[in-house]
Amino acid sequence: MTVEAAIYIAKGLTILAMFGTAIGQGYLIGKTMEAIGRNPEAEGMLFSKMIIGVAMTETTAIFALVAFFILK
Repeated sequence: MTVEAAIYIAKGLTILAMFGTAIGQGYLIGKTMEAIGRNPEAEGMLFSKMIIGVAMTETTAIFALVAFFILK
């Protein structure tokens, strides 16, 4: 029974990791849009860095999703 409890705890942590990445992506995109609103000339530089940051953040969610389905 303790192994099943540990698996459920691990699955819960992977779900929290996925929620955390969603919050992080929203924060990242919001701050980038705020910076573009303050300095429109820097849009090209900021947008490309935002896309890289979102891609790096998304990999955490993908790893958490894979871990969720690997746990049995």
